[in-house]
Amino acid sequence: MKLVFAGTPEVAVPALDALLASGRHEVAAVVTRPDAQAGRGRRLVASPVAQRAEEAGIEVLKPARPREPEFLARLKEIAPDCCPVVAYGALLPKAALDIPARGWVNLHFSLLPAWRGAAPVQHAVMAGDEITGASTFLIEEGLDSGPVYGTVTEEVRPTDTSGDLLTRLAFAGAGLLAATMDGIEDGTLKAVPQPQDGITLAPKITVEDARVDWTAPALRVDRVVRGCTPAPGAWTTFRGERLKLIQVRTVPERDDLAPGELAVGKNSVHVGTGSHAVELLWVQAQGKKPMRAPDWARGVRIADGERVGEPAGE
Repeated sequence: MKLVFAGTPEVAVPALDALLASGRHEVAAVVTRPDAQAGRGRRLVASPVAQRAEEAGIEVLKPARPREPEFLARLKEIAPDCCPVVAYGALLPKAALDIPARGWVNLHFSLLPAWRGAAPVQHAVMAGDEITGASTFLIEEGLDSGPVYGTVTEEVRPTDTSGDLLTRLAFAGAGLLAATMDGIEDGTLKAVPQPQDGITLAPKITVEDARVDWTAPALRVDRVVRGCTPAPGAWTTFRGERLKLIQVRTVPERDDLAPGELAVGKNSVHVGTGSHAVELLWVQAQGKKPMRAPDWARGVRIADGERVGEPAGE
């Protein structure tokens, strides 16, 4: 089939690579978000998908909005049979959805209908899911509600961050997307409507969502930190400044600390929660580089009774 691939971030690159390597399909063009400012110099940088497409000598389309007449006209000229999508990052209008004969097929990183939305992997980790996966489905105008072609499952490991899990899903999902294109081409795959039971939503995680509530149980604190790593980054406050929490672990044997209360040992920093303590392993103070929590604690000289976070009600 002639394909136009739509995707933007690094997580979409494995799927593009899988389609380029399949030998069965022609990737005629790539659609991606416009170049964005990055780095200290704030210079414009092409998306990872755009960079990979340019390396492969593929035409790259970068509409500010996919409803732009110039983009729609070019897509019609290319006349793709199907448009596979991975984390493109913009809403596709009906005018674009109607162009490819076999539609737009999205690789979504959840087992639909669970975790429809922008942040399925983060929500799966934060919810404590033991199994998640990826799904390919036919895009329609609803939010991730189209009929499903196929799925692949993936275990959520106890120490997984959302970044760890998404990396594995990107590669497993790449194979699924390539197989889905094969099945659509030869007619062996039919999309199956999603069940109406089990629908959960996964909206974008905000910075405020990533703020740790120390009155919550230790297990919840651990899940929030892992789910918000690497982005947007779990955080708390210390002496009025933001402290990023990069890695923690639960300490079930310690339950003598009040929520947010710090206890510094020779090589450990414990914090009380609504249940037992957690140990801070890696943190990042405002304006500083990431560091081991004991090194941070020695540098700031934590006094007895000091806390992270704000007391309840303030």
